[in-house]
Amino acid sequence: MKSAKLKSSQRLQRVLAVLSDGQEHSTRDIVHAADVCAVNSIIAELRANGVAIRCQRRGRNVFLYRIGA
Repeated sequence: MKSAKLKSSQRLQRVLAVLSDGQEHSTRDIVHAADVCAVNSIIAELRANGVAIRCQRRGRNVFLYRIGA
């Protein structure tokens, strides 16, 4: 997968800004707060740019993301 560069991608920067508070954010939270789609792909791109992001699954369809290893 070819990842966008964090330095030049406003989409990645918006998601990183949402996650930067250190709290858990659901996929839905991120979609609304950062005005993006395909959160899982954006998380993969952020990881490819060296950002440590944890993902925890709650229930069948709820994924929570948080900055940190």
